Amino acid sequence: MRTAFALAVVAMALGTRAFADNAAEVMELGRVEVVGTTPLPGLGTPLADVPANVQSFGADDLARQRPSGIASFLDRNAASVSIGAAQGNVFQPDVSYRGFSASPLLGVPQGIAVFQDGARVNEAFGDVVNWDLIPPSAIASIQLLPGASAAFGPNALGGALAVYTKSGSAFPGGAAEAEAGSFGRRSIVVQHGASSGPWDSFATADAIDDRGWAEHNPSRVRRFFGKLGHQTHASDLDIALTLADNTLEGTQTLPVSFLDDIRKAYTWPDRNENRLGFLTAKGSVFLGENALLGANAHWRHERSDALASNVSEDGSDSPATNDRSTTDQSSAGAGMQLTFDRRSGERPLRLVAGASFDRSTVRFASESQPAEFTADRGTRALGDFAVATDAATRQDEHAFFARATLSIAQGWIIDLADRWQETRVRVEDRSGADPALDGSHRFSRALPAAGLTWHAAKPLTLYGSYSEGMRAPTAMELTCADPGAPCKLPNEFLSDPALAAVVSRSGEIGARGHAGMWRWNAAAYRTDLENDIQLVSSGASTAGFFMNMGRTRREGFELGATAHADAVTLELRYGYVRATFRSDFVEASANNSTADANGAIAVHAGDRIPAIPARTFKLRAGYSLSERASIDASVVAASASYARGDENNRDAAGHVPGYAVLNLYARWAPARDVELFARIDNVLDVRYATFGILGRNFFTGPGRTFAPDDAVPEQFRGMGAPFGAWAGVRYAWR
Repeated sequence: MRTAFALAVVAMALGTRAFADNAAEVMELGRVEVVGTTPLPGLGTPLADVPANVQSFGADDLARQRPSGIASFLDRNAASVSIGAAQGNVFQPDVSYRGFSASPLLGVPQGIAVFQDGARVNEAFGDVVNWDLIPPSAIASIQLLPGASAAFGPNALGGALAVYTKSGSAFPGGAAEAEAGSFGRRSIVVQHGASSGPWDSFATADAIDDRGWAEHNPSRVRRFFGKLGHQTHASDLDIALTLADNTLEGTQTLPVSFLDDIRKAYTWPDRNENRLGFLTAKGSVFLGENALLGANAHWRHERSDALASNVSEDGSDSPATNDRSTTDQSSAGAGMQLTFDRRSGERPLRLVAGASFDRSTVRFASESQPAEFTADRGTRALGDFAVATDAATRQDEHAFFARATLSIAQGWIIDLADRWQETRVRVEDRSGADPALDGSHRFSRALPAAGLTWHAAKPLTLYGSYSEGMRAPTAMELTCADPGAPCKLPNEFLSDPALAAVVSRSGEIGARGHAGMWRWNAAAYRTDLENDIQLVSSGASTAGFFMNMGRTRREGFELGATAHADAVTLELRYGYVRATFRSDFVEASANNSTADANGAIAVHAGDRIPAIPARTFKLRAGYSLSERASIDASVVAASASYARGDENNRDAAGHVPGYAVLNLYARWAPARDVELFARIDNVLDVRYATFGILGRNFFTGPGRTFAPDDAVPEQFRGMGAPFGAWAGVRYAWR
């Protein structure tokens, strides 16, 4: 990290070119016409020249809708994105994009790389993404890039999400807003940006208290983001700090027979406490007429303390267990890249070369406590906690990448890239009781990419691309990969057998353009995975193991259109994805109605991957009543999906049904610096589910009390939130 800071300072001193506006910092301005094709500071690429269906959103888009988090915003606005309520908390959804996941839940195969100001925020243990740690008020722009990216590197199997934060020079002035409404939710957000000469600063903080729309489902969110910057015409240096202290409780999924009252919990408590300290630094400088040097560094410390109540399904003397775990993880990394940009002459050329290094260390410990159930399905302790796992892991990632973008003829642009990635994972048992955990693993691969863009006419662009990606097995997967020793996630790990790295190969063709008041885009894609890793059930609903189960495929298409006419704005997004297994395998899924006597099901090539709706549709209509007042309506719809555990698509419970939800937003500014706003989620109070899993319902006794001898297999569902309304006021100053 010290090296990267020194490089940024030296780079500033070497700057020789002056600009009216520093082109390397365009992402902080919230503009959406330039795409950051690498996570490191660079010049970006005009959206029209990118051979992919990149989706971009600015700070104004978030301010208009005031979402509960970035995941909720993507669900309502981005094509091919859906969310699942597996955790039962509005701040902890699973996000699916083109059939790939970015989830806070251990055990979900992760396929999306998420970055904040160029630093990867997928946590070291399990590659999970804690969406609650990213404050929406700090965001200047969001870019969703499809396919594997040579520059974005590990875990970008299906795409990368790049979040860029605000600066004081781009967002001057301050604002304070307060909101209150349904479910006892109260929130306060404060932000302020300022600049003086070459210096600028920005800070924002929010506090949210929410008792939750269901019982035993409260949330407490506290977040801070601050940035200090120094910018000249030729150089830029930013140092940013993100802090968070959040306590989130969930309600688990509910068996279908319980859906007459979706506000009740299946069992409780289930609590996650996430604490974060995240420091980033990035610098860039023009070294001459055509060269830009960029560097970044980061340090991240995240601690998650989890407590989960579970039914004992392992022959234990107690009917229940309280399982608690602590994941204490730190990561640090640095990167540097050099960009050469020649815009003069008949053949404009851009060359980018860079390198990065990241190291993460994790200490994972888990304990289990015998318990019994109360009448309302809470747990009462029957003994003390006993250590189940105590392990330490270290992961080193280093990479070199290069990219060349060349105009080969009038209107034709070719893009070539390659990345060499190496990942080393080491696992060590710290308890002395599980020596099988010890292990060391190495994964490496070259990851090429190529794209071609043709500006066929002024209103029409055509493109095609191919890319490869790699995801190394995480330490969490490696320590839970023995069929003979299944793990109770996320609390117990027993051995360390080898897994192969997942490799993706993606192809995409598409077009974009405009006609009259409409701007439109269309894309078709296919991504094939080799050695895909899946969590396979051992027969008990809370236990399983990870395995390379062969090949999988995600293929589909996207359509988008936007129109602006006087006071009316229309936005439409449609996505179709067919996510299938491409290899035959046998899985233990005892709660599947088609399971054999051993609790196994046969999964065949062509069966759909669960928890991925085939179709998603987003519609937003906005109407400006005046310069000071507007109203927006949005519809979010998704088709049916299969429940996890139904990988053979044959369970008698059938699909998790599709849904359509209407949301409303309104704003009115009675004075220049004052704005009143209101929003309603799920206007029609639709009862819908976004996730399903097969399990066994142990609460079939009178009043839904614990009755293990009469337990029955059922489909469990993660329910969406019911009708909710909030109103607030915002005061701004310059």
